Parts: sequence; C-alpha cells; structure tokens
Amino acid sequence: MHDVARPVKKTNVKSRFAKLFRGRPVLLGVVGLLLIFALLAGIKFMQIRKMMAMPMVMPPTTVSSVQVKQEDWPPIFSSIGTISAVQGATVSAELAGTVAEIKFENGGIAKKGDELMRLDASSEEAQLKSAEADLELAGSDLARARGLAARSVLSKADLDAAESKFKQKEGVVNNMRSMISKKEVLAPFDGQLGIRQVNVGQMITAGQQVVSLQALDPLYVDFALPQQDLPKLSPGLDVRVHTDVVTGREFTGKLTALNSAVDPVTRNVTLQATIENKDHALRPGMFATIDVLLPDREKMVVVPGTAISYAPYGDSVFVIEKKKDEKTGQESQILRQQFVRVGEARGDFVSITKGLEGGQQIVSTGVFKLRNGMPVVINNDLAPKPELNPKPADT
Repeated sequence: MHDVARPVKKTNVKSRFAKLFRGRPVLLGVVGLLLIFALLAGIKFMQIRKMMAMPMVMPPTTVSSVQVKQEDWPPIFSSIGTISAVQGATVSAELAGTVAEIKFENGGIAKKGDELMRLDASSEEAQLKSAEADLELAGSDLARARGLAARSVLSKADLDAAESKFKQKEGVVNNMRSMISKKEVLAPFDGQLGIRQVNVGQMITAGQQVVSLQALDPLYVDFALPQQDLPKLSPGLDVRVHTDVVTGREFTGKLTALNSAVDPVTRNVTLQATIENKDHALRPGMFATIDVLLPDREKMVVVPGTAISYAPYGDSVFVIEKKKDEKTGQESQILRQQFVRVGEARGDFVSITKGLEGGQQIVSTGVFKLRNGMPVVINNDLAPKPELNPKPADT
C-alpha cells in the first residue's frame, strides 16, 4: 500500500511578526517614562543636596532702637489723696426768717463782705425806731440830771439811775441793730459760690444752709504715707499732683504740713500739700495721685517700657550687637537677649537695676516677635518718642 501523503500546514509569516511586536510599543513607552522620572528625580536630588550644603541665612528684620540712658531720678513717695479747699464753708443763716432777697448768681464769684442774701427785717426795724426814741429820751434825761447834779440840786443816786437807764436803752438799740445786721448773710471770704439752696419767700430756720463757698486757689491735697517714710519727710518738699479729670497736666506745689500723730490702725501718717490752681481746673473733693520728691537724687539706668519683654521666667531686652562674618568679612547687626531686673516706672520709662549699662543699644518696640541671634536692620523713622512726663491727647 502506498502511504497517503499528509498535506503540509502553511504558516503565515506576517501573522508571526504581528504577534512578536504586538506588545512592544506599550513596553517601550513604560521604559521611557521610567527613564524620564529617574532623570528628574536625580536632578531634584542634586538640587536638594546643593541647597542643604549651603548655609541657611535668614533675612534681617527691621526694628527700631534706642540707647540706654543714665539719668538722675529723685526718689519719690507716691500716694493717693483728696483735694480740699484752703478756705471752704457752707454759708448758713444765723437767724430764722423769711428770705426777702437773694443777691448772688449760682456759680458766681464772691468777695469778702459781699451780701449774699437778706431776710425780712421789717419787724426788727420798727422795734429799732421805738428803741432809738427811748434812747433819745433817756439821753435827754441824763443830760438834765447831770446839770442838776452839777448845781448840787440832784442827788448822786438819782444821777446814777439816769445813767443806768440811758445805758439800758442804748443796749436795746445796739441789740436791735445787731439783729437787723444778722438778717443779712455776707460772704466770709473770697471764693466761688455753688448752687443756692433757698428761694425768695421761703421761711428758713436758724443755721439753714444757703450756698457753698469755696476758695479755689490755692488748694490742699490731703494724703497719707507709711510711718517708715516719716524720717525722710519735712515741710517744703516739692510735690506733683495728677488727676484723671485733667488728663495730661501736672500741678506743682509744696508739702506744707505733717500730722502730729500716726494712725494706730493703719500706721500711716497724714500729710497735707498746697498746690496752685490759678485757672480753677481742680475742685475740692476730687481724687488725685500725688508724688513727693525727695532732695536726694539717684543715678538710674532707664529704658522705654516698650523695650522690655515681660515673661514669667524673667524680664528681658534685646541688645543690638555688631558681628563680623569670618568667611565674608561683612559686618551685621545681631540680637542678643539680655535678662534684666526691672525697677520703678516713671512716665514712659522704666528703671533697670541689673543687666544693662548706659550707652548700650537695644530694641525699643515690638520685642514680642524677636528671638536671640536674629539679624536686624535699624529704622527709627516711625519710632515713638518716650517721655518722662507724657501728655497724651484728651480723647
């Protein structure tokens, strides 16, 4: 038997090539993306490495500065007190009666002896005329008796009786005149009047208040200080007075009196100062703060209060120092935090008892945003000017 020849299967060459290269474009694209990513990552790595190798330099901060001063501050005893009038009284009626006339304006000025009010005195004036008539008759009788006694016609007893009668009538007249004069209420001293408390036609009693009268220049300031300050106090020391009623103004005067005893409860001694008040800006009864200036002066290191950074762990200031770069040779200004001990405050300034010396340069404002070692540049164009006796605008 003859073997039957099997047909040979023909393979499509084109389909083989198609199968071989069917997934190659995707693979090439992925490889290309990986290469690009690796290249970018390498460049970024080199940039970061270069930046890390470079030293970090912070840009300088702009600050305002001030030089630490040394000033002579006189020691001061401070207290609070009350303003009172050197001469002040509530004018009252001495006698009862009906108000006939009021001769002053509320809040006006009165001079000593000016008539302020007059009570109805018609009854007393009528009685005065009768008493004057009796006095005139008694005077005539006395003159006649003296003439008769000179001729030894009248006895000594009758002459004495005539003289006694005349004096009695004279006393009645003087008493009536005194009562009429007391119906007029006069100003006892120069001063400024308050608001009247009576009206025309009103029936008032003896001692009833009419109007307040206060002498406003000069004025007293009554205050107290602890007993341990007494040895340093004496009349004649300068005083300064401030009140929140007249802001930004200082009143000056002298310490004029010290109480002779110390209060056994508070252990304070009461003092009195006299101050000028020419424009009547102050009034009795006002609250005021008072400083007594002692003659001895102390050398104090002072800085503006805004230059101090207050913190629970310690108060500090930022000293501005010059520092030279060893590599570049350039000079820059660097901050150094300096802890200080703070003393008393006066106006916009605060005394420093420890930590600073006169002549050092420190940051004057905005210290809360600073830190040690920070580079700075100085610009004082808009820096506030501290004052020992500031006078803020009345807002």
